[in-house]
Amino acid sequence: MPKTKFQEIIFTIMMVFMMVYFMICYNIALNVGSMTNQVFLDAFHELVIMGPIAFILDFFIIGYLAKKKAFQIVNLEKDNPFHLVIAISIVSIILMCPCMSLVATLLFKNAGSQIIAIWLQTTVMNFPVAFFLQLCFAGPIVRFVFGKIFNENRA
Repeated sequence: MPKTKFQEIIFTIMMVFMMVYFMICYNIALNVGSMTNQVFLDAFHELVIMGPIAFILDFFIIGYLAKKKAFQIVNLEKDNPFHLVIAISIVSIILMCPCMSLVATLLFKNAGSQIIAIWLQTTVMNFPVAFFLQLCFAGPIVRFVFGKIFNENRA
């Protein structure tokens, strides 16, 4: 896990790239009706917009709130330290998914007068995928690569 502000920036960039890119792929596939090779290319166009938004949200607001709440949930004197990592991840998902779904609804869904309904539908469709992606793939992969980059000793 990040120990300095620089490491926190790198970690956040890595996590945002993985989560946002794959969530964009998922949403494009839903919109076009199937997963195709073109989806992976099209996702980069949205990533240029959604990536910086996600970084700003996570780095300046959501990350702080997630850590604050996670430290209220996990007692490091009694609990396994990895429980803190899981708690931060879960709280981040709970906060980021509705926020990013709202941004996607506003920018890409042409919601018109149905904005609330489409935002809620988008959030409900995104949440299970974001949860699974964060806990089973993006989180472990980013923590592993980050640990290798910054030579963290793993026990």
